[in-house]
Amino acid sequence: MKNYIFQQLRFVRENTINFVTEINDEASLFIPEGFNNNIKWNIGHIYVVQEKFAYYFIKEKMIMPNNFSELFTTGSSPTNWGNQALPTISELIQLLKNQIDRIEQAFEFRLKEVIEKPFTTSTGLTLSKVEELLSFCLYHEGMHFATIKSYQRIIHNERKNKGI
Repeated sequence: MKNYIFQQLRFVRENTINFVTEINDEASLFIPEGFNNNIKWNIGHIYVVQEKFAYYFIKEKMIMPNNFSELFTTGSSPTNWGNQALPTISELIQLLKNQIDRIEQAFEFRLKEVIEKPFTTSTGLTLSKVEELLSFCLYHEGMHFATIKSYQRIIHNERKNKGI
């Protein structure tokens, strides 16, 4: 029987993917007034953070496409992307789909493993086991999923107001 953490990671990820599937690349780049990021950044950021939380802290190999850390890490912003090549929404979705399978295969029997150096999140929570890192990813992705939904609502309202 699979551990509940993998079921929850898959549930959250499927909701994220299902929501962003219909968003096109142009809309994904819109930065709402008063915000620093866009939908594409949030999707890439979800991937980068989960990759780091699943693999980096236990010194396992991450699958991090070129320039993803620079584009999507905490503190980055699309306003600084310049002319860099960006992944498409389809490419990001494919990475998100594969990530949960890889995590489950790698950590199915390692959830209780203690990481070498505990990590304290920006919100003050200290994580010291693989299962704690993965569990925190649920909160993190949920937070960014809510942001993506808000941005999509803003985009919809902008188009409606412009008669598009």
